[in-house]
Amino acid sequence: MKVVFMGTPEFAVPSLNALVEAGHDVVGVFTQPDRPKGRGAKAHQSPVKEYALSQGIRVFQPDRIRLDGMRDLRALAPEVCVTAAFGQILSQDVLEIPPMGTVNVHASLLPRHRGAAPVQWAILQGDAETGVTTMLTDRGIDTGDMLLRAACPIERSDTAGMLLAKLSHMGAKLLLDTLACLEVGNCPREKQEEAAATYDPMLTKKMGLLDFCEGTQACLRRVRAMEPWPCACANLGAGVLKVWKAREAEALSHCEGSPPGMVLCAGEECGLAVCTSDGAIELLEIQAPGGKRMDTHAFLRGHRLPAGIRLDEVRL
Repeated sequence: MKVVFMGTPEFAVPSLNALVEAGHDVVGVFTQPDRPKGRGAKAHQSPVKEYALSQGIRVFQPDRIRLDGMRDLRALAPEVCVTAAFGQILSQDVLEIPPMGTVNVHASLLPRHRGAAPVQWAILQGDAETGVTTMLTDRGIDTGDMLLRAACPIERSDTAGMLLAKLSHMGAKLLLDTLACLEVGNCPREKQEEAAATYDPMLTKKMGLLDFCEGTQACLRRVRAMEPWPCACANLGAGVLKVWKAREAEALSHCEGSPPGMVLCAGEECGLAVCTSDGAIELLEIQAPGGKRMDTHAFLRGHRLPAGIRLDEVRL
């Protein structure tokens, strides 16, 4: 099939690769403009752009495809468009160009978790499973008719980064199955049940802040959901302490009655345990302000954190 692909992050690359490997005629790729990144603010290409260029596929980077990408899209004359985490809203004019429609690869079991961060919200809300849905895009946000779905469990060890990687490959296979069904005209199509729909907002840096009053399991879910971005964190006396990995702490006799956020123990033998409203979590990998990500035991060899003080009172 003659396909135009629209995507930006790493999640979208397996779907684009699957189209290429399956022999589809990918006539163009639309992705977000290069963005400044890092201390030097050097412009970086998206993962999708890097892959497309390596395959000799034409790349288009309009600021708004519905405004300055229409001429290029019409000239490419795709039979079908495919989107996967593109990052732009498609207007009706865009959607009307491909005669077979626009297929979106969405990382949730729709209609649950519509929006730009479905994997992170599935972990935050303690869902037992998630998955991928292919759908026909309409003018709403992830509201189009569902085509095919595939589910997978959310393991207690899954971070958002790990789960996104799993779902990206599931989505690539589901996309090929979907296009095969569309090509022969027997693809199932199901309207979403609005009563079961949820919509989740985009991630912000503030969402990474741990609230130890939430309880142990809620804190652990936040650590997993915020990896790799924006990363969970705890306030210090100066700056924030990033928390990359944590686990439930073993029962500590002096935890009962301690205020959430209090350092229960900090040492090479016991690690770094912090009280929550219903127990404690042990911080396993952390990053001090201006420092590098490291194992907590290694960190504590160079930093003394006295037990009995609140984490937000610590000054490193």
